[in-house]
Amino acid sequence: MTEPSGTRPSRGALVTAGVLLALPFVALLWVSSYARYEPRLWGFPFFYWYQFLWVLITSAATYAAYRLVRRR
Repeated sequence: MTEPSGTRPSRGALVTAGVLLALPFVALLWVSSYARYEPRLWGFPFFYWYQFLWVLITSAATYAAYRLVRRR
C-alpha cells in the first residue's frame, strides 16, 4: 500500500525512531557492562535479569518507534 504524498514522517521522527531502535542493540553489545553476578534479583544473577529487562525495554522502544513513524 502506498502512502499519499505529504504524509511521510519528518526527518526528526525518523532519527528518533532510529535512536530508539539502536539503543537496545548498543546496550546489549556492550557485554562488559553487565557480565557480572551481582546485584542479584530474586536469586537471579545480574547477567540474566539485565538481559530480560532489555526484552521489555526493546519491545517498548520498538512500539514507540513504530508510532513515531506512522504518526501523520
